[in-house]
Amino acid sequence: MNKNNSMKNTFLILFFTLFTATISAQDGKKNQKAVIKTTLFCDHCKQCETCGGNFQSNMLKIKGVKMYELDEKNSTITVFYNSQKTNLETIKSGISKMGYDADDVKADVVAYEQLDDCCKKV
Repeated sequence: MNKNNSMKNTFLILFFTLFTATISAQDGKKNQKAVIKTTLFCDHCKQCETCGGNFQSNMLKIKGVKMYELDEKNSTITVFYNSQKTNLETIKSGISKMGYDADDVKADVVAYEQLDDCCKKV
């Protein structure tokens, strides 16, 4: 009987260890990072009232986006997001609706036309 209880305890410990490891592994995959290629024609996007303001007011409104970094030099947007609340296509669509390309998703034409001239291709 004592041997049987010992086996049950060992099994329970093993089960909870594997369960905890699985939960931890899933939690690690929840937070994702993506680098999205865009088109930035403005050489001062972060300071520009249109570009900078557009990014500041709209990027974090995309559900699940935690943080973003705009790299004007390389024309990229690095996005940190919760993959349980959003996905990359939703983020790219949100960027498009702001008037900018997002990898293979082209900028929404109406949103692009509303950008300042400095933010458009001349």
